[in-house]
Amino acid sequence: MLIRLLVQVVDFSRRHALPVVGVGVLLAVFAGWFASNHLGVSTDTDLLFKDSLPWRQQAAEMNRDFPQFRDLLVAVVDARIPEEADETAAQLAAALSADKAHFLTVRRPDANPFLEKEGLLFLPLKQLSGLMDQTIDAQPFLGQLVADPSARGLFAALSLLGMGVTHGDADLTPYLGPIKGFHQAMADALTGHPKPLSWEKLLGGDLSELAGPYHFVLVQPHQDFGALEPGGAATQAMRDIIAALPDVKSGDARVRITGQVALADEEFASVAQGAVKGLLGSLVLITLWLFLAVHTWRLIVPILMTLMLGLMLTVLFAAAAVGTLNLVSVGFGVLFVGIAVDFAIQFSVRYREFRFETGDPAAAMIATARRVGVQILIAALATAAGFLAFVPTAFIGVAELGLIAGAGMIMAFICTLGFLPAAITLFRPPGEAGEVGFAFAARIDPVIVRRRKQILIAFGLLAVAAVAVSPRLMFDSDPLDTKNPNTEAMRTLRDLINNPLTNPYTIDVLTPNAQAAKELSDKLKSLSLVADVISINSFVPDDQPQKLAVIADANTILAPTLTPHGSSAPVTAEQIRMAAKAALAQIDPALAKLPKGHPLALIADDLRQMQAAPDDMLMTANSALTRFLPMQLGHLQLALTAEPITLSSIPPDFARDWVLPDGRARVQVNPKPEAQTPQGLRTFVQEVTAVAPNAGGSAVTIVATADTIVGAFRDAATYAVIAIALILLGLLRSVMDAALVLAPLLLSALLTLLVAVLLPLPLNFANIIALPLLLGVGVSFNIYFVMNWRAGQQRPLGSATARAILFSALTTGTAFGSLALSAHPGTASMGKLLLISLGCTLLASLVFIPALLASLRPPPIDRT
Repeated sequence: MLIRLLVQVVDFSRRHALPVVGVGVLLAVFAGWFASNHLGVSTDTDLLFKDSLPWRQQAAEMNRDFPQFRDLLVAVVDARIPEEADETAAQLAAALSADKAHFLTVRRPDANPFLEKEGLLFLPLKQLSGLMDQTIDAQPFLGQLVADPSARGLFAALSLLGMGVTHGDADLTPYLGPIKGFHQAMADALTGHPKPLSWEKLLGGDLSELAGPYHFVLVQPHQDFGALEPGGAATQAMRDIIAALPDVKSGDARVRITGQVALADEEFASVAQGAVKGLLGSLVLITLWLFLAVHTWRLIVPILMTLMLGLMLTVLFAAAAVGTLNLVSVGFGVLFVGIAVDFAIQFSVRYREFRFETGDPAAAMIATARRVGVQILIAALATAAGFLAFVPTAFIGVAELGLIAGAGMIMAFICTLGFLPAAITLFRPPGEAGEVGFAFAARIDPVIVRRRKQILIAFGLLAVAAVAVSPRLMFDSDPLDTKNPNTEAMRTLRDLINNPLTNPYTIDVLTPNAQAAKELSDKLKSLSLVADVISINSFVPDDQPQKLAVIADANTILAPTLTPHGSSAPVTAEQIRMAAKAALAQIDPALAKLPKGHPLALIADDLRQMQAAPDDMLMTANSALTRFLPMQLGHLQLALTAEPITLSSIPPDFARDWVLPDGRARVQVNPKPEAQTPQGLRTFVQEVTAVAPNAGGSAVTIVATADTIVGAFRDAATYAVIAIALILLGLLRSVMDAALVLAPLLLSALLTLLVAVLLPLPLNFANIIALPLLLGVGVSFNIYFVMNWRAGQQRPLGSATARAILFSALTTGTAFGSLALSAHPGTASMGKLLLISLGCTLLASLVFIPALLASLRPPPIDRT
């Protein structure tokens, strides 16, 4: 009854070829028009998982409570010296704040006035005391600089060093670093390559490096989620501003862009890069395979028309059923073409076979429908079941892809039996001059029959080996490993990961209040993979009375010195020469009392050259030596006015990153470098969540996302196998035939696993999508051979079916193989796994199934 219905559909299409093709074209046009008005694409990654997942709810709550940390473009600034980095970051922040069209918020977390004033309190008491002693020792030197913050004043201060050595009451050891810095700055200026001097390093020494080399500007941009790169316009606006910054133009500072928005945008751009060339190359190769499969353009064009109609109907379904494609479901087109082409090739090649046998196009079409129609129906239903099995999962990205692709398989079946016969009839392909099957492959059939036991044993051993190594199959849960490592955002992020101060794999825990945050922090600090724990309490320093006493003593001594008494007159080139001459007069006599090669001798040489230098060079040297001096003197003066810090005295704008208005406090847990690996990160998360079950943050999200995806594919694989088995049992009406279809499917899965372990090729967020394709393609290939065997076919490799399967595999492999050449690691790994699974499926279909069928008693021939 089913066969009769399918034959009637095909015959109707053949007899009414022109109206059927016309309706098909109109449907394709309507589908394109409807989709253009109703189908959108969203690049919002929040749409990929169900909101009901606990970790999604936790992340959403954290985003609501601390919106300043989400959807960020992060400008990472570093420079030759800290002052240039700070200056560049300040200029960038000011320019971005003025651009309201592209940027919602702009802030600099490391440039808060609170930290500038209270920063000394966060030093260990011993380091603070040493720094204050060093600063007090430099009081005379500082006094000259405060009175005259120019090269003139600096040279006068240097002369004090010479006088001290001459009189025998100065130890220059503490000043060796600054002396070398002065020399390098003057030498650079004298050679025409002036570089500003870092007074932060001179005054703070090694302590200036405690905060790390980077300054940050955090920006929340306007995003257009209808665009391929939602933050693209804002990012380009930021790049234009960065390019105009003075220190960036001079090469003294570097600004790189990273953050969630930049990473996502570069991900989309990286995936799209080369996609057009890859698509064109694939189309050329697919056309070649189609030509080799069917030998005439009069069949190639109907196949392509059928594919296009099926694709447009699938697009129509997507527009009506889903409305908005996500980052995963947008790939349904590649999956459709890669699998649906098999149906069209199978029908066309078998049509050629029956055309040769009957010589009559109408009779050949009827015979094709009778023999192949049910095979394609079962293949379509089984493949659709493989895709639809993802619909109930929590991974919405793949659930929607499964829904669309599953419906697409049904569309492909309808078009193959309802449209392709009409198109073939209209294009009137010529008759066949010889058998359609592979003549050379027919000679292999007897070899497989003779060697069937050895072949089955070999495949059995491979299956056992695959099971044995299966525990070694890795899943790389780090989403960064699927991204292009050569993009700016990724290179920058890797630099930050390698720095303990900026590692992004953090965990956030929300506690009832600051006291609870403190208690939790004490517990978390003892964990093996925790580097440090930060909360609002971290900004209330320990040992404040002792530290404030040290600072107050230093301020009592230094405050009069650091307070300028009026402004000095602008310096001139001639005054710089005179100051250099005067300083040299004090330094020269001191050199005899110093070891040979002492850095002060280099200063003396520089001063001699200064006396003979042209005016413009002297003024350039003045700028290089003192450009950042007033700013650092101001910072020092402010830092010496530090006051006691309590939770209530922390400024609200600073505290908002750590405490909510209702009093709940955030605790940030930073990992050790050992947690950078997928397993290390998982262990880090397990340690922290054992203490704080409500933990969230990027590390928890990464691990939970991996678990959700793996769980979705595990559940979907179970549903798919059950659904495919039921479909096979229902339509084949034979447990043995169903088992014969499923056995090579299981074998190809094990072979794919074995190859993935041996390469190795870890599973990841991107390539795991290849698994349902393995089910779809494998079921299709296996069904054709098993049903032909049931119909009496005894030489499968020499048959037209084998020809169709081979060229279908080549066509599918070409569609997917271009992905393996992508510059995007995730896409490339997906292409590689697809090719591996396709190759293993083809091996199981063309070698294992013939050997397995040859080992069975020939079935009673089904003549229907």
